[in-house]
Amino acid sequence: MGNLEQEIKKKDKRKNIQKIILNTVFAMSALSVALVAPNVLSAISKLEGSLKRKKNLKYSINDSFTRLREKGLIEIIEINGKKVARITEKGEGKLDFLNKHHFKLKTPKKWDGRWRVVIFDIKESKSKTRFLLRTTLSQIGFVRLQNSVWLYPYDCEDLISLLKADFKIGKDVLYMIVEKLENDWHLRKTFNLPNSTGRKS
Repeated sequence: MGNLEQEIKKKDKRKNIQKIILNTVFAMSALSVALVAPNVLSAISKLEGSLKRKKNLKYSINDSFTRLREKGLIEIIEINGKKVARITEKGEGKLDFLNKHHFKLKTPKKWDGRWRVVIFDIKESKSKTRFLLRTTLSQIGFVRLQNSVWLYPYDCEDLISLLKADFKIGKDVLYMIVEKLENDWHLRKTFNLPNSTGRKS
């Protein structure tokens, strides 16, 4: 694995740990600082099964916890002489975003040969929403053809409908299924899809 891939993997892992910390602290309302790491470890073990390199994971949790405090997403307060962690209003907003926009699509074993194209025209007054939509499409795996034209090879109609409702942009987004797209060899190569001869690009 190259250095760039390793760096991306580390960032994804750190983001997942931060999300679990926020969820854990939010669920407990106010959690003793000393119990943050054990509770997060327990949550991770339920998701991933047996834990390897537990010592390194504890370090990652403590590091992520510090980052969340520095960003103002978690605060430390004192209750009955004990220091406890509590999620802030800013932290709740971040958690809500992470929970809503952590989308994954299942990839079928065989491509049906059709392209899914998403086109949107969102007003400048909704520039933040437009940015969030582009970011979400990119994270899912869409390829940008133009700023407001994005493409994906597999069925994602349900997800796009969910995004329309979530961002309240139903009239601003168009979902299309395209049977043929000229000069799509570079797109097939990007998604590791078979070319016109049936071979992988």
